[in-house]
Amino acid sequence: MRDVNELLERESLVLRMVWMLAFTLAWQVAEILLAMVVIGQLCCRIFQGAPNPALLEFGDSLSQYLAQIGRFGSFNSEEKPWPFADWPAPQPPAAPEAAARTPGP
Repeated sequence: MRDVNELLERESLVLRMVWMLAFTLAWQVAEILLAMVVIGQLCCRIFQGAPNPALLEFGDSLSQYLAQIGRFGSFNSEEKPWPFADWPAPQPPAAPEAAARTPGP
């Protein structure tokens, strides 16, 4: 019985390694996309004076996706990222708390 459990555990680890390799490739593609979002947001900020709302949402979702890949690859999570889970929803922007706490002159 112990041999069967060891064999199943070993097969599970091999399958996880395959998924980790696949998600490493997904990481590389997402990293390029995130760089494009960063450059796009910089251009929007320079030429329009404000970041693009659609790129804000996509950039937030993409960064959460990269975090999910990192958590799965480092064995901090057993849940496989997208396409096995839902695509991460963008989070609402954080309120600038530091500006509210800073006393005026």
